[in-house]
Amino acid sequence: MPAPAPAPDRHPAHDALLARWAGLLTSAREASAREASAREATVPDPGPYGEDLLARWAEPQRRYHTTDHLIAVLDRVDELLLHVRAPDPAAVRLAAWFHDAVYLPERSTNEERSARLAERALTEAGVPAARTAETARLVLVTRDHDPAEGDTNGAVLCDADLAVLAGSPEDYGAYAAAVREEYGFVPDEAFREGRANVLRHLLGLSRLFRTPIGHERWEDTARHNLATELELLSA
Repeated sequence: MPAPAPAPDRHPAHDALLARWAGLLTSAREASAREASAREATVPDPGPYGEDLLARWAEPQRRYHTTDHLIAVLDRVDELLLHVRAPDPAAVRLAAWFHDAVYLPERSTNEERSARLAERALTEAGVPAARTAETARLVLVTRDHDPAEGDTNGAVLCDADLAVLAGSPEDYGAYAAAVREEYGFVPDEAFREGRANVLRHLLGLSRLFRTPIGHERWEDTARHNLATELELLSA
């Protein structure tokens, strides 16, 4: 992993997030760690990997896809996993860390680049190959938030990522404003057209939230918020 870029101001939750990451990585690579021990190999320290990820989430071009968004997705994943039996909870949590780790708003390949980062970093960090591959696959599922039927891992991750859509009017307004700030380099007319297409795609999904608990808690509010924003953009 490359050395993390220096950050002028650390997020208040920086240390707690590092501890959270270390616990996750340690448990996610447990089988490989035992194998490495048997081969008298060393297991990499989780710290530099966590620092690199947190430096990425704190990059200055971000306004919505920030450390606060990472925390929100991690918390929603934990919440959903209390109610949903996912085949690989560790992969879902790892994918939450990596799903927007590479983020440049002017590019359309962020998910692909984030997935490749996950593959490189987790392989180097000693995570089993199958779990690494599943993590990368889940990151790619967040391109369109449309997991296949029966993809419980994907459903949990996508529901956690989209939970922001079901915020209060004030919270949703802050989210929409932050998205606009990230695309501040895009002229108003082009932004309205692009954003409207995103909203129509989401509204066109048969279900925004694929887990039973996510659908029950968030579906109606999220659709109302999306429809309201689309109406305002079209006014």
